[in-house]
Amino acid sequence: MKRIYADNAATTPVSETAIREMVRCMREVYGNPSSLYEIGQQAKEELEKARAQIAACFGAQPREIIFTSGGSEADNQALRSAAALGARKGKKHIISTAFEHHAVLHTLRALQREGFEVTLLDVHENGIVTAEEVAAALRPDTCLVSVMFANNEIGTIQPVEEIGAVCRRAGVLFHTDAVQAAGHLAIDVGRMNIDLMAVSAHKFHGPKGVGILYARRGVALTPLIEGGAQERGKRAGTENVPAAAGMAAALRETCEKREETAAHLTALRDRLIEGLSRIPYAQLNGDRERRLPGNVSFCFEGIEGESLLLLLDDRGICASSGSACTSGSLDPSHVLLAIGRPHEVAHGSLRLTLGAEWDGDDVETVIREVSGVVAYLRGMSPFWRDLTTGKRPHVFEK
Repeated sequence: MKRIYADNAATTPVSETAIREMVRCMREVYGNPSSLYEIGQQAKEELEKARAQIAACFGAQPREIIFTSGGSEADNQALRSAAALGARKGKKHIISTAFEHHAVLHTLRALQREGFEVTLLDVHENGIVTAEEVAAALRPDTCLVSVMFANNEIGTIQPVEEIGAVCRRAGVLFHTDAVQAAGHLAIDVGRMNIDLMAVSAHKFHGPKGVGILYARRGVALTPLIEGGAQERGKRAGTENVPAAAGMAAALRETCEKREETAAHLTALRDRLIEGLSRIPYAQLNGDRERRLPGNVSFCFEGIEGESLLLLLDDRGICASSGSACTSGSLDPSHVLLAIGRPHEVAHGSLRLTLGAEWDGDDVETVIREVSGVVAYLRGMSPFWRDLTTGKRPHVFEK
């Protein structure tokens, strides 16, 4: 049975280009980049080459790139650094959105316990916050705005450039979590007025455990990890040179193929959305057009997301659900609740994120299997029976 991998938003397979770079570095450039002897300096040269390649992909300067363990660490350091800068000026108000990644939301919660005030903007049913709404929420004591570039569950793309312009005019730092966006969208940190940005390699065919924090020159960072002078004193610990080189290689390759890949994925995405929309009482989550090329997110009335995933896995399809039940919680996705999905519908969600290896046959297979599994689960569901007999009202139109 052919397996169809439809969870690229969770992680992507490491590209052969990245693997080759990593193996070369592990074999040939094994020195500590902080060492003064030749082998160490060779490792430092590889690290700086990777830094420059990554910076070029985002229109940044190499010195503005800090290597981290991934997006979560970068988000944490960005928010805590901006908060510390604001506190020194007596500004302790932060603006974000209700459907950010937990790396942002949990850090904001911790900052609230430390005396900061946080405003979480609504994102509406289409999953988008506007620059005008950000501008209206700004206050004299606002020190930071944090709005993700593209949502990890429903794929909606935010007007980052417009929000960045609002923040720049107001003299407020702007941070964006670009973990989902970096492998799919063109990002120019200067043109978009981005001050702080988080990126993770394993979302664009690089290795896990490595990412970057972009910090515009002049934005002072607060280290999360103390103990050494690595990364110009911003992040202690011996740098993982092979991982950095693999990330740079994967990002460079992704940028070179971005337009071609986006066109391919968008066409398949739209076919998949059209096919799944034919399932009765199903609805697409997020904006129909302003979404990542390979993201398809649906809610289906009358089913549980966990059961849907397990049955799809039996049929060779790897997908994910917005429901958090698979991680030990009965609560539905905060993202789906933020866009107004009721609890009982949010539990029946499915996220399919496509890869470049997909073709039309894969799309048709997924449509067929999802339709069959949804019908099967509904046939066993007392909740669905209540819906069909009129004991409960439907949320979606047929």
